[in-house]
Amino acid sequence: MEKTRPKRRAAIRVPALAGMALAAVLGLSACAPGGSAAPSQTTATFAGGTPTCGTKPVTMNAYFETGFPLPKALTDEFTKQHPNVTWNIREDQFAVITQNAARTLSDSAPDLMRLPSIADLAKEGLLKNLDGYATAFGWDKWPASQLEQLRVDKSGSRGSGSLYAQGLNFSLTGVFYNKDLAKKAGITGTPTTLAELDADLAKAKAAGITPIAQFNGGATGGLAFPLQQLMAAYGSPTSINDWVFQKSGADIDTATNKQAAAHLEKWVKAGYFASDVNSLDYAGMMSRFIGGKSLFIFDGDWESGNLDKQMAGKAGFFLMPSATAGGKQAAMSAPLTYGIAAGAKHADCAATFLNWVATDKTARSIAVKVGGSHPMGLADAYMPEVDSSTVTGQTLAAGATVSKDNGAMDFIANATNAIYAKSWTPQLQSLVAGRVSSDDLLKSVQSDYLSQIKQ
Repeated sequence: MEKTRPKRRAAIRVPALAGMALAAVLGLSACAPGGSAAPSQTTATFAGGTPTCGTKPVTMNAYFETGFPLPKALTDEFTKQHPNVTWNIREDQFAVITQNAARTLSDSAPDLMRLPSIADLAKEGLLKNLDGYATAFGWDKWPASQLEQLRVDKSGSRGSGSLYAQGLNFSLTGVFYNKDLAKKAGITGTPTTLAELDADLAKAKAAGITPIAQFNGGATGGLAFPLQQLMAAYGSPTSINDWVFQKSGADIDTATNKQAAAHLEKWVKAGYFASDVNSLDYAGMMSRFIGGKSLFIFDGDWESGNLDKQMAGKAGFFLMPSATAGGKQAAMSAPLTYGIAAGAKHADCAATFLNWVATDKTARSIAVKVGGSHPMGLADAYMPEVDSSTVTGQTLAAGATVSKDNGAMDFIANATNAIYAKSWTPQLQSLVAGRVSSDDLLKSVQSDYLSQIKQ
């Protein structure tokens, strides 16, 4: 089998004032305490040298996202190498974490926490400033683009300033497919244009195969995944990033985005999504796809290792094709973001763990083989060999394409703290139910967006 050393995928170089998320954002936004006009400048302090976990017993309090094996795999390995460190891990859906982030950081002060939007949390003084750790561990020698999204300046804008979070790896989104079902439907290759993808969807339906199983139930509007990828297929990822990062005059209700939303609506009306899409959650989507009950899912490379294990040789991945032949390709891409509460009891140990994740060979191998994504760290840091025919190999190679095409986007779910829960999710569910049109959807989301950024 051919082996390949994956190329480093560039991080998104985008303006400030946005949040990050990999998945859904739930219901109500967090009730954050009143904040100051600028982020807290309380930096990490330690008694000289490089921070460590010490030698005495340490119990780390952590708050992780349910359903993703990478953090647990990393903490287990860390304990093997540092036997004095054990973990008290609480897990919730990302939606719940987002809803309660400010309250959790304030009341529980976890040593390590999966983070949604960081700008507001830093502005409220709820996250530890990591500049001291960056200097001590040499993170300031990493490619600057890796950490840009994790910085917040004195005005509360993201993209520059002090470091308030770290990443376990970089994520990338696209389309996963079942090879056996593709063959059954008469599909012989991955699509290179939207028209070809449309044809593949039609072939699947004609063959009695559910074309797409996508989560969109409850408070998780997963149709935002195909919608945003359609937006980038018709238009420029730059304009999408401008909207996510709240650039002056940014508008989601553009001509190309209208084409994208109309295309999604066409898929809905054609019956290309599972009939119960509005009640299907993320776990259900994955169960169906792994069980051979759908041809496609729109998801991220955090599932690559899982699919290589559970669908060995039977799953593949491709980037969303452009609307035109030979067009550039784009994907949502961001660090898998974790931070340390401002009041964390074991901040030095948490920072030591984050540094270990990016520098230890075993940890980097876990990030690739379990997480399916490229780890953080120095440009020439160790990378394990990856079989190019695996899903992990395909997603890592796709990252190089996105980098070449300058096609990295942050998630439309992150434009404001409430936009996903209060706008995208209900609007996308209403689109499926036929209560709103694609035009209505974008107009409504833009109206909500303008109201939310004024608050």
